Formats: sequence, C-alpha cells, structure tokens
Amino acid sequence: MATPNYGYEKRQRELAKKRKAEEKKQKKLHPGQDEPGHSQGAEPPADAQPGADSPAAPPAN
Repeated sequence: MATPNYGYEKRQRELAKKRKAEEKKQKKLHPGQDEPGHSQGAEPPADAQPGADSPAAPPAN
C-alpha cells in the first residue's frame, strides 16, 4: 500500500487558502460585481444557438 503524500496535501490546502483570500480581496475591491459564471442565467447553455427554434430557410441560388 502506498504512503500518503502529506507534502502534496499541505500544498493543495495552502493554494486553496490563497485562492480564497484572493477572491475575498477582489470581492472587497469590486463589491457591486458578481463573479462570472456564479449568477443564474448569466450564459446561455452551450448547445443553445440563437434562432435554433425557427426552421431554417432554404438557401437562395
């Protein structure tokens, strides 16, 4: 059985802590802005295309 890599786990915790602190700092600097991707309905689904509901017109020759 492999031994746990405690150094790697510690580094990942430190990086997560640093990332969280940076996000908190950015939130304080720009309190009125929502982070992209965190708000409901910010982006349409990737498979949705504009005009996909209407039938396509045949190309004019």
